[in-house]
Amino acid sequence: MRRFVIASFAATCACVAAAGGLESLEVFVKTVKTGRADFTQVVTAPAREGQTPRVKSSSGTFEFSRPNRFKFIYKKPFEQSIVADGQTLWLFDVDLNQVTARKQSQVLGSTPAALVASASDVGVLRADFLLTAGPDKDGLEWVLATPKAKDSSLQSVAVGLRAGELVTLEILDSFGQKSSLHFTAFVANKPVQASDFEFKPPPGADVIQQ
Repeated sequence: MRRFVIASFAATCACVAAAGGLESLEVFVKTVKTGRADFTQVVTAPAREGQTPRVKSSSGTFEFSRPNRFKFIYKKPFEQSIVADGQTLWLFDVDLNQVTARKQSQVLGSTPAALVASASDVGVLRADFLLTAGPDKDGLEWVLATPKAKDSSLQSVAVGLRAGELVTLEILDSFGQKSSLHFTAFVANKPVQASDFEFKPPPGADVIQQ
């Protein structure tokens, strides 16, 4: 449950008028090139027989720069980081002092991060996802993204938008675990540098290359 659900991320474009979910997603992908937001995440594991579902919450900050650079910094209840520098995806568990490094090209194809951060337009996303507009719910416009890869670790990602703002990601993985991410205090298109997404393993950390 403490492992990362690569997901994550969010953005807004307040000047965009409300449109259908697919149109709003396309405008978001095309116009929001960088962003920063606070996030909360609630992960619900499938209930075992005779037991209630296990629920865990976390929170932190998120930043991104298209294409392929982003970072999730988990602050509560445990300090953890996900950093994508354009070449390598770094996962850092502070308590374990352990770093896992993986090539981005091998892991980001059909993921929530790719869905909202990597592509320059919705046409690129359609190579990896089946995108369908859902009915409005909870004051949000929705897009359901279903990975095309049969061996994907995800079943689906529901993207909730409001007036061009990416508000919520609801992720269902292949094991039935649900992860809901909600983004607030988003700042769009703030200038950033590639160095803002660099990661160096701390001294003494156990580094695992995959």
